[in-house]
Amino acid sequence: MINRKVGVIGGGQLAWMMAQEAPRLNLDLIVQTPHANDPAIALAQEVILAAIDDVEATTQLAQICDVITFENEFVNLAALQTLAEKGVIFRPSLKSLAPLLDKYEQRSYLNSIGLPVPAFWNYDPAQPLPLDYPFVLKARRHGYDGQGTCVVRTAAELAAILTKIPASGWMIEAFVPFERELAAIAARNQAGEIVIYPIVETYQENQVCRWVKAPAEIPSLLQLEIEQQIQTLLTELQVIGLFGVEFFLTSEGQILINEVAPRTHNSGHYSLDACETSQFAMQLQAIMDLPLGSPRLKCQQAVMVNLLGYEVAESDYAQQRARLADLPNTYLHWYQKQEARPGRKLGHVTVLLDGDRHCLSKQVTEVIEQINAIWYPS
Repeated sequence: MINRKVGVIGGGQLAWMMAQEAPRLNLDLIVQTPHANDPAIALAQEVILAAIDDVEATTQLAQICDVITFENEFVNLAALQTLAEKGVIFRPSLKSLAPLLDKYEQRSYLNSIGLPVPAFWNYDPAQPLPLDYPFVLKARRHGYDGQGTCVVRTAAELAAILTKIPASGWMIEAFVPFERELAAIAARNQAGEIVIYPIVETYQENQVCRWVKAPAEIPSLLQLEIEQQIQTLLTELQVIGLFGVEFFLTSEGQILINEVAPRTHNSGHYSLDACETSQFAMQLQAIMDLPLGSPRLKCQQAVMVNLLGYEVAESDYAQQRARLADLPNTYLHWYQKQEARPGRKLGHVTVLLDGDRHCLSKQVTEVIEQINAIWYPS
């Protein structure tokens, strides 16, 4: 039997992890990516070396693939629309992506379908501020891992920031003094079946995720509320694919949607080792009309810790990786990136935990501290 072919726009670690799952589903992965050393190239069946917004390259990709999906949302929808009109199948569809790529438009869309978000405004430096300090300034497009997002606490901070950024393309939103940050991965197929992974707790520093705990310790009613919001979102958008959704949980117990990512997401990396079906396999199943797998955890608790760059260097960090791999019930994923720089995601570690429920919380803390002590220089 000839394998069906999936095209992926983007060749970073998300496509790399998807490429690990593709052969198990009798699928070939073909990536369009700009750099010859991007992670997914090592595992892809074929590669088109081109920028992710190069529509001529995507035309080539479409000629050899049954379906095209996305590793990130930094795409040119207007250019891709010409291909969709010629019958190229994008999943998620361009219509599903359209309200989400611009963060201001994403907030507006979520508002319009009744989903709760922080108060937000388009930012015009010529107009008076519509809220008091502190507030959050966000790039409307192309922000990720803390880039394009900053908390502004004073007029002096804002003035300093405005000397370094373009005058347009920004939004502001109310600063949310959240108690915790939560996230969930969910998939929807063409038949409208929706699968939701366990709600997880995430911890960020400088807007970059440091660790994920699955499942989050939250009341069942709160879990139900989050799942209902996700079902509303995926159904309204008629999604065929997999999304990651980030939430704020306030001290009053209110849930606000922070961001929607129309793709696999860092908060779901634990699923590679801790769930019956990983988020990467689930995305492929959803877009290729295969039966959706189970998101069920195979352990009581999983902890995923990102291995972030802390220096500018060309190193494979072999010694640290060997020590991490020796930890019990630990799975190390190294993205084979050629260069480290501060804050760059170089890999991740997932640890599976079982045992007395009352001891698990302490174990989670100990695992995170142990991994960080090995990875980061003292």
